Amino acid sequence: MIDERVRRIVADHGKLGIDASRLSTDTDLYESGLTSFATVQLMLALEEEFSIEIPDRLLNRRTFQSIGAMSGVVTSLLPATA
Repeated sequence: MIDERVRRIVADHGKLGIDASRLSTDTDLYESGLTSFATVQLMLALEEEFSIEIPDRLLNRRTFQSIGAMSGVVTSLLPATA
């Protein structure tokens, strides 16, 4: 499941200082301590994990605000399966 993979990436790269498994999918990660540097780390990890490239138009705070937001972006960028 994409949410679980994104949550693992947040735990590994988000540097939040709190347990990512306790966050809801809509918890504001910036309010939880996400920094701009950690956001870049999340972007790179998401691109590597899912073999995607996040386009410039999606490189904004809203994309990385929550696990749910990141999962939605990842889902929209994955190739459709037949």
